[in-house]
Amino acid sequence: MTAETLPSSAPAPDPDLLYSEEEEALRAAVRSLLADRSAPATVLAGLESDVAYDTGLWRALATEIGTAGLLVPEKLGGQGASAREAAVVLEELGRSVAPVPYLTSAVIAVTALLGCGADSAEAAAPLAALAAGRTVGVLVLPLPTAPGALPDPAVRAAADGTLTGRVTSVADAASAELLLVWAQRPDGPALYAVEAAADGVRTDTVTPLDLTRPLGHLTFDGARGRLLATGDRARAAVDRALLTGAGLLASEQLGVAEWCLAETVRHTAERTQFGRPVGSFQALKHRMAALWLEVASARAAARCAADALAAGSPDAPVAVAVAQAYCAPVAVRAAEECVQLHGGIGMTWEHPAHLFLKRAKSDELALGSPGRHRDALAGLVGIDAP
Repeated sequence: MTAETLPSSAPAPDPDLLYSEEEEALRAAVRSLLADRSAPATVLAGLESDVAYDTGLWRALATEIGTAGLLVPEKLGGQGASAREAAVVLEELGRSVAPVPYLTSAVIAVTALLGCGADSAEAAAPLAALAAGRTVGVLVLPLPTAPGALPDPAVRAAADGTLTGRVTSVADAASAELLLVWAQRPDGPALYAVEAAADGVRTDTVTPLDLTRPLGHLTFDGARGRLLATGDRARAAVDRALLTGAGLLASEQLGVAEWCLAETVRHTAERTQFGRPVGSFQALKHRMAALWLEVASARAAARCAADALAAGSPDAPVAVAVAQAYCAPVAVRAAEECVQLHGGIGMTWEHPAHLFLKRAKSDELALGSPGRHRDALAGLVGIDAP
């Protein structure tokens, strides 16, 4: 009996937190590519250039492996997979802090377009371009925007579709070729597609804390947009995109924490003091054991969120709120421990630990802070927040 044929009174099936053979095969392919093309020295060298992201790596990841189309139906040129597979990709991207716009384009922008109606010509064409990796898209909202907290549009749309306004702190804005703009029409909110190179669009780059995920301010001054959805449909599409982004961001945070823990264990096993590895000292054993337990719990929370999103579970908002409230602080704590337990070398630019700390701190604020998700969780389960 499938989940679709269960009686309405039957309890929802338990989430499947284990990785399938297909997911492990996908992980192996992505990890191999990142080990070859996104080693820490390569990432550091790229940060010192003026390139917004590694286009060669993105092409290999998005097109050759096909990860850009995981969430896109096969009839539109995608892989027809689910959030579970996308979560595996994000775990590996977190383990390498790869500077590619996967979360913003292949997850958030794709989900927003799917919410506009995949059968419509307005959404189908850009979806196919995103799935093929030919185009990078972003949802034009500030990076800290949390699911369920969609702000009033900062962009105004005239009756003829011209857009005016400014949106700050948009992740991967400089990389994008397609902008999905949340705007206010005279008759209500709407979602528009705008070419980043169109007249009336200006992108001002800013220096973010996490250099591997650039931010930009977008200004629209009479830019022409193509209407994708209006009213409740537009709002639901953007809300779903934010919820999916927040849920899968937990998998990226898990990848960050896993790398930090593994690197810390490796370093403390090799570094010696008083003739023995520092990792054999009781105090450090306790710290790393406690961190291992937190990472294991974070894995369960992230997998539960990915599974709920993949299954379209009505409990997905709860699972996402739990995952973000838990995984974000764990990633930061793991990165802080990694820097501290590496001693002086952990403070240097040459060692990659700072990349993971900055990504963890940036992710902690992205798509809602842990406190924001705890408040949301309290409301979802009917418990008054303190």
